[in-house]
Order: sequence, then structure tokens, then C-alpha cells
Amino acid sequence: MLYQLYEAQRALLSPFAEFASASSKLYNHPLSPFTHTPMAHRVSAGLDLMHRLSKEYEKPEFNITSVTVSGVEVAVQEQVAIEKPFCRLLRFKRFTDNLPMLSEMKDQPTVLVISPLSGHHSTLLRDTVMSLLQQHKVYITDWTDARMVPIDKGPFHLDDYVGYMQEFIRHVGPEVNVISVCQPTVPVLAAISLMASNGEPTPRTMTMMGGPIDARRSPTAVNNLAMNKSHDWFEHNVIYRVPVNYPGTGRRVYPGFLQHTGFVAMNPDRHLSSHYDYFLDLVRGDDESAEAHRKFYDEYNAVLDMPAEYYLDTIKVVFQDFALVNGTWEVNGQLVRPQDITTTALLTIEGELDDISGAGQTRAAHGLCTGIPKERQFHYDVEGAGHYGIFSGRRWRENVYPQVHAFIASHQDGPAAGKGRAGRNGKTRRQTATAA
Repeated sequence: MLYQLYEAQRALLSPFAEFASASSKLYNHPLSPFTHTPMAHRVSAGLDLMHRLSKEYEKPEFNITSVTVSGVEVAVQEQVAIEKPFCRLLRFKRFTDNLPMLSEMKDQPTVLVISPLSGHHSTLLRDTVMSLLQQHKVYITDWTDARMVPIDKGPFHLDDYVGYMQEFIRHVGPEVNVISVCQPTVPVLAAISLMASNGEPTPRTMTMMGGPIDARRSPTAVNNLAMNKSHDWFEHNVIYRVPVNYPGTGRRVYPGFLQHTGFVAMNPDRHLSSHYDYFLDLVRGDDESAEAHRKFYDEYNAVLDMPAEYYLDTIKVVFQDFALVNGTWEVNGQLVRPQDITTTALLTIEGELDDISGAGQTRAAHGLCTGIPKERQFHYDVEGAGHYGIFSGRRWRENVYPQVHAFIASHQDGPAAGKGRAGRNGKTRRQTATAA
């Protein structure tokens, strides 16, 4: 019933949200007589804030139409490479009529970014993609809101997630460099491990950022909740069926609005302060700061439903059984053996202030991938960065991305190519030249 009540509330608030938006414009439009009444700016700001707090947030678009490559602006087209019931593989293809630049781009490394299926849409990694497009060919996973998937498409388990990863890696080819952000670090490591065990070519590099490889290390509030509640508790308290007004009617899901509530509950004071600052920015006429707030929360408040089977599998495998680190995880009857990976270089990245994946959780991958030579294993700690700071924002662009690019560039000619190593303070012991 909770999902139905939420939908009823949303439907009830929708006209009030639109009314607040229209009324806000009445008090700030230069041609409106209400603009010149006392307290008009405060009334407009308050109504605008009311609109944003009560409106429904749709899935944002990437809106990446161009990027600068070596000082030349090139066009970017978003293409669907593979479409599956629960995910699309997108390619951001770059175009230019500058022949030298076209030749340069063809020789740049290919990157497959695995976005998290943990509540937010893949557009949360827009900043990640924008940076990578400057020096790489880029693919990204775009997960489908489970409430939009008809029930006749069947269930989606964690094993299916691993299968998707393998299919996408095979499609892009063995020259691919895989970057997994947060939640997918675990299934991506499993997918590559199984490919190695079966004698298939594996990616040239895998970069794992802020993920729960070993959730026992420095457990956060997220980890504690998953570990302290029983599997049955999750199944009976957070799983609901999609209401009748969506294509996925009847499908069992972990609703996005519950995940969003959890996100906000982790830092309520920060969000309250942010919304109050937004109100003050509107009153002062600080359009730049107000727009930055809108862009962040347009992304942050847009959430998706997760398939119940996948969500419950993840709770059990990753946060309760610790099956990957204990060596007991089987995918479709085959044991996951990270030690079988031998030719793929490994880079792990953690944020110093990450309150979702604690210190050491991602770095634990090195202890599992014992088949990878030590000179091809690297780690980077991002000082002063929280969870989102390792893949978005200033710290990502100025500190993390240069490390990722140097790591990928130094491993494009096979195992002997790796020369750059990121130390704990983020300094590389030896830098290699960037890709052509």
C-alpha cells in the first residue's frame, strides 16, 4: 500500500506544484504588477522553493552535444549500442571534419563506464563522461527504471547483472578499459573474473571507484543497515509492487522514493541548509548560485525503482554473506575467482570522506586479484573528497581524472606498458605520456 499512497500524494501535490511555479513567476516577471509589491522577491522565492519541493523529477538527459578534444570542439552524438530490457548500452560518438583530429580520436583508448544501479540515473555521471570524452571513446550503461519494464520481461537478478556486464564488455572488445563507480564494482569484478576463468580476453584495465568490494571494512551507515537487518526484513518492509499507472504494473521493486528518502536522511541538516541557501540566493538575485542548486537537485531528486530480485540478491551477496571476499559466490553455478585475472591492470580509488563506501572497502580488490602482478596494481586516495567527489565536480576534474587518464594511457600496449603508480597521497611515482 505504501507505493499506492505515495502515488496518491504525488498526484495530489502535482497541481499545487504547478500553481506554485506559476505564482512565483507572477512575483518576479518584469511585466507583472505583482513584481512591484512589497516583499515580492521573498514571496517569489518562497513559491519557487515550494514548487521544487513538491514537483516530480523526471529522468534528466545527458545533453552532451559537443566536447573539446586537444583544443578543437567536436560534435557528440548519443547512440544506443545495445538495448536490453533493464539496461541500454550508450555510446557517445564524436564527429569532426578535421582530419588530423579524426585520426587522433580513432587512436584514443575506449572506456566503458558502468554506472550504478542504486537509485539514481546514469546521468549522475555526466561530469565523468564529459571529462573522459576529451581523450577517450566512451560507452556507458544506462539503467532502466524497473517500473517501466513490463512484468512479462521476467525478473532481473544479480546474476543477470553480471551477464549484462559480460555481454557489454564482449561487444566493445578486449581493448576496452572498464570504469565501475560505486555499486557495480562487485558485479563488474565478478564478470571479469568469470571471463578470465573461462579463458576469454579480459579488459586492458579496470578502475574501481568507491565500491563495497569488502563491506566489512570501515562500515558506514549504509553498510550497518544492510548488515544488521535480516534478509526477510528487507523483503517484507521495503519491497512493493508497481501501481497500475506504469508499464511495469505488478512488478516487485525497491522503490526509488524509499532510496531517495534514505539518501536525504543520511545528511538532513546539509539538505535543509542547501534549500535555505537557495531561497536566499533567489531573494538576492544570485542567479548563478540558484542555477547550480537547481542542476544538482534536478539530478539528485530524480530516482528510479530497482528490481526486487536484484536488490535482495545484492543485500545478501554483498552485505550479509560477503560472498565475493569469502570466495563462496557462484554465478549461474560457476564460482567467482578474482585470482584468475592476470592480464588486466587494476586501479582502485577511494574518497577520504566517503560516507557510503568506507575506507578500505574498494582497496580490498587488490587482496582478491592476486593473479595480477603487483606492478600493475594501483590505488589512489582522494583527499577531502566525499562519495560524489570522486567522480563529479572539481576534485574529479582536477585530481581524479588525470590519475585515471594516466593509468589507462600507460596500459594500452599490454602488461609491459604499465609504468605509472598512484600512491596514497595521490602522487604518481612515475608518469607516462598521455595517449595520442
